[in-house]
Amino acid sequence: MPQENHQIKYDESNIKSLSSFEHIRQRPGMYIGRLGDGSHPDDGIYILLKEVIDNSIDEYMAGSGNRINVTLEGNRVSVRDFGRGIPLSKVIECVSVINTGAKYDNEAFRYSVGLNGVGTKAVNALSSEFEVKSIRDGEYMWARFEKGVLKAKKRGKTEEGNGTFVSFVPDPSPDIFGAYSFNEEYIKERLWNYAYLNKGLTLSYNSRIIKSQNGLMDLVIKILGEDGLYPLITFRNEHLEFAFTHTNSYGDRYRSYVNGQYTADGGTHEAAFKEGVLKAINEYFHKSWGSAEIRDGIVATIAIKIQNPVFESQTKNKLGNTDVRGWIVQEVKEAVVDFLMKNRDTAKGLEEKIVSNEKVHKEEQQLRNNSKEKAKKISLNIPKLRECKYHLNNSTQSHREEGENSMIFLTEGDSAAGSITKTRNPNYQAVFALRGKPANVQGMRREFIYRNEELYNMMVALGIEESIDNLRYGKVVIATDADVDGYHIRMLLMTYFFTYFEELIDQGRLFILETPLFRVRNKKETLYCYNEKERDEAQKKIKGSEVTRFKGLGEISPNEFGAFIGKDIKLVPVTYESIKDIKGEMEFYMGDNTPTRREFIMENLIDG
Repeated sequence: MPQENHQIKYDESNIKSLSSFEHIRQRPGMYIGRLGDGSHPDDGIYILLKEVIDNSIDEYMAGSGNRINVTLEGNRVSVRDFGRGIPLSKVIECVSVINTGAKYDNEAFRYSVGLNGVGTKAVNALSSEFEVKSIRDGEYMWARFEKGVLKAKKRGKTEEGNGTFVSFVPDPSPDIFGAYSFNEEYIKERLWNYAYLNKGLTLSYNSRIIKSQNGLMDLVIKILGEDGLYPLITFRNEHLEFAFTHTNSYGDRYRSYVNGQYTADGGTHEAAFKEGVLKAINEYFHKSWGSAEIRDGIVATIAIKIQNPVFESQTKNKLGNTDVRGWIVQEVKEAVVDFLMKNRDTAKGLEEKIVSNEKVHKEEQQLRNNSKEKAKKISLNIPKLRECKYHLNNSTQSHREEGENSMIFLTEGDSAAGSITKTRNPNYQAVFALRGKPANVQGMRREFIYRNEELYNMMVALGIEESIDNLRYGKVVIATDADVDGYHIRMLLMTYFFTYFEELIDQGRLFILETPLFRVRNKKETLYCYNEKERDEAQKKIKGSEVTRFKGLGEISPNEFGAFIGKDIKLVPVTYESIKDIKGEMEFYMGDNTPTRREFIMENLIDG
């Protein structure tokens, strides 16, 4: 019997043409990276704010206006700068017509990150309400939009000072941002970054002044506290600025910027900076140290200003310009050598740190060599690891996006691992089951990992034995029970990563899986609740309901668990601002100070 040929219709009716705004609203991820609900600093609502502020920063960098006012009222954000103001006849075009703007003209803007003509248009398209007002020499032009559609406009006279005002409400429609809320700490952190990068600029957030007197030096000091091993090595000219020192921590930390844009994933400028520092130190000390000896423990910031930056994505997290390498390497090398020659005490502190790194690395290499055969066997069959198909370090271009979406769940025991393994997406989600509680590594040297089978296996599973650059998963997710033992294991794992692999946290790779504590249901409806307040509201909503309290991940059936690790997965990022603060907290909670900690617990114990 001949097989029927069921062909899908494909003719003129299948061809669709979307307007620019329709495309932005249908594919927002292409323009702002991610949507989110405001619980992560890279969620879309903060990217919208960044796009607006970037334009004001560009005005400041062009020499116009030294103050930017930012206000948040509910979910409405407003930004007012005191630059030149958008030319009045072009205001509507500049916020609603793709590839329209002055950033293509190097005479108007020498250094800018807003070169694609999309930024403010994306804000307009993804906002339920959007207003813009430009003031120039006693006249203004005002316009109001809803979801990118012009609703009203007005032109007239004014006594206000020159500049641009933008106000918007991110669209709460279910297919755009849905339910969201702004975290003020994320906004203030972003504004402080602008201040560090633009010495002399005054920012105001809800009338609170944010200003940096010393630029990147202030940023490094904020990160370090007083933990620097020697005074900061610094340099600044018109298009390059950097500051760095070393700490006793493992790994290296970099904050890099291009024209005021934070490049979280680095790029050619960051790589060139590292190369310049390496060459400078070896030249000054007449040595041939490797990069690992010099970088271990370094905390550095670098900012460059260039015309026509090329970023590897719309969210501008990584610089792609190859032409910057040569001059950055040379200028960094010359500046560092010059600084060391003029500051002998700093040079001595730097040398002591590098010699210490060299000694530690030789000891670790000996342990690695002793563990070579073990490592070979483990890499082929890592105990308790359920692997996924795609990895972060896939070399092929076509699989890089899949690799970025990959994640590994670190679970406590086989029960929780079993629930996740049965419902996970095997293409993107791996599972590593811990055997009981991992060791407390607070105060331990890195060689301790090689003597502890559980920690060693986890390091090999993640692929970070040689370098954090070899991390195999886009996200490392701690998945423990919401009870005392689960919280303890969570703390032990965070101590492990903070102690040995700080860069993983700095890169935003470490997360905690949030799973529901309660299930409220009747025969018709089921709701999952993440706290007591949600549980109480669910009970009011669902009449005659029964409540189940999940004591552990293993109690959640695989059929249910799939909903919690799918597209609606709730991940809490593990972050910190200051090395000094986090080290102090780790020492207190995880260190060898049992009597003090017991006293603290007794004083703060809540009688349940």
